Amino acid sequence: MADTIFQVSDLRVDVPDMTRKPLFGAAPRLEILKGISFDIPRGAVLGIVGGSGSGKTTLGRTLVRLIEPSAGRLLFDGQDIAHLSDTDMRALRPRIQMIFQDPMSSLNPRLTVGRTIAAPLSAGAGDPRVKAALEQVGLPAAFARRYPHELSGGQRQRVGIARAIAMRPDFILADEIVSGLDVSSQAQVLMLLEQLVAELGLTLVFISHDLSVIRRLCSRVIVLRSGEIVEDAATADLFERPQHAYTRELLDAIPIPDPSIRW
Repeated sequence: MADTIFQVSDLRVDVPDMTRKPLFGAAPRLEILKGISFDIPRGAVLGIVGGSGSGKTTLGRTLVRLIEPSAGRLLFDGQDIAHLSDTDMRALRPRIQMIFQDPMSSLNPRLTVGRTIAAPLSAGAGDPRVKAALEQVGLPAAFARRYPHELSGGQRQRVGIARAIAMRPDFILADEIVSGLDVSSQAQVLMLLEQLVAELGLTLVFISHDLSVIRRLCSRVIVLRSGEIVEDAATADLFERPQHAYTRELLDAIPIPDPSIRW
């Protein structure tokens, strides 16, 4: 498995369904992920796409073990992390990082940018790695003294990226990180991710509901629907020859400036 960083096998996640809980007794279980299996090659950029409620965010958070799976195997570099203790996972955290959708809620408003990036490094804001991370995401070193509310949405997202790459991870999960940005900022962040993947040799999983964004960034796409994989294909193949009706629905929902031009 030297060329595979993640191997997911029959992954299942279920939660109590409180909408159907009886007055007495336990709530029935609601299955969110229904036996998902796939591999992620080292250095790949994989897109995970699906509509609201498809399970894509649950899948992403399970990959980075913010959610513990109910069943199945989750091999990271050959090690099954599906049920690792918090202590054992802590040792792996530098290698497995996440960039969150809303940087304003994931950044501590009371910490400067420098302290935010330095915190997981167990270092001070003046650590050279903080400056290096800021420069890698296109922000001046002086931004280390600013607070999140002093930044634009695109700049805050760059800080989130800087915090992740400062750890020198092998794997990054990006969950809907451009959905709240304007078109110009989206393009800049996507270009930045492309550059970082190439420069740092990262493996990236990019979650989105927007196939046009996935098309720009990812070489392979997994389409989720109701907690199941309905299509797994190279990006070019998926856009040119979608195999599943749900995938065609997602493609048809993409706004096209000229209706005479199709994918």
